Amino acid sequence: MRSASAELAGLSTTMTDEMAVSDTRVVIPEGVSVRVRVPASSANLGPGFDCLGVALGIYDELLVETTASGVEVEVIGEAADEVPRDASHLVARAIFRGLDAAGAVTGGLRLRCVNAIPHSRGLGSSAAAAVSGLAAASGLLEGAGVRDAFDADEMVQLSSEFEGHPDNAAASVLGSAVVTWIEDGPQGNRYRARRLVVHPDITATVFVPDTESSTSVTRGLLPESVPRRDAVFNVSRSALAVVALTADPTALFAATEDRLHQGYRADAMAPTAGLVSELRSRGLAATVSGAGPTVLVLSAGPVPADARDIALASGYVPSTVAIAGGVEITRPSR
Repeated sequence: MRSASAELAGLSTTMTDEMAVSDTRVVIPEGVSVRVRVPASSANLGPGFDCLGVALGIYDELLVETTASGVEVEVIGEAADEVPRDASHLVARAIFRGLDAAGAVTGGLRLRCVNAIPHSRGLGSSAAAAVSGLAAASGLLEGAGVRDAFDADEMVQLSSEFEGHPDNAAASVLGSAVVTWIEDGPQGNRYRARRLVVHPDITATVFVPDTESSTSVTRGLLPESVPRRDAVFNVSRSALAVVALTADPTALFAATEDRLHQGYRADAMAPTAGLVSELRSRGLAATVSGAGPTVLVLSAGPVPADARDIALASGYVPSTVAIAGGVEITRPSR
């Protein structure tokens, strides 16, 4: 057994080592501030499970200022009564992750989150939170003169690490629509994305219910393998989706067909599956938005009033939203 003096000596050495590491990190001073605006997103778009996404014009806004110590979090809007008010808040965690990636620290943070993206509805709220925190870290680093802002690849990588797949995060970072993929590497997964320029005639309509869903639960409903014909079907539709989104909106209906995931989740989200079926029976390119329960329709014209009425009668509130640009970072005026 080690003596008490030996234990203290070991503790002292450990603390000294940790302080030495800490001393190599750049400290961002008090009073540096940044404002961030990040869009919602919809993933999959039917066939493109974990590899297609689109940014939607529903926004969370964030104001961050560095302080001497502690973490203060104010939340207004969506889920204001449901999220933590300390350093465990996802936005705060993302800020610290971004600073750490650049070898920087700060004494404390003051956050003001104004949320419009519905939580647990399939509109990328958690990805948006991660993106907003990392964008804030990027702005703080640049504002303090530590380094240039994170580039798009860095933002996609860091934000995708929070969820393990890049479709929602990349859409919120880059805007428009995105194709994403994952590469294995010696340092772990590399998350990649490329932006697609969406055809100007395409608009998005979201049908948002009051009910929530859990991505982890709905992922658990998916089989480990699928029939080859279904895999081939989805490969063809995912490829067609790129054409439909960028060049030929008349192909949207066929391009949003899916056999890979929506059918397996249908029983767990019967109202959502029913609404998707009803809208598609009317020729609308309806899909489950991400893990649901929101329904997304991409179209080259307005959704007819009778289709909106059917959705409302089923408890889904329709809203036409823009195809959004990516995350915005600004310095607040004094």
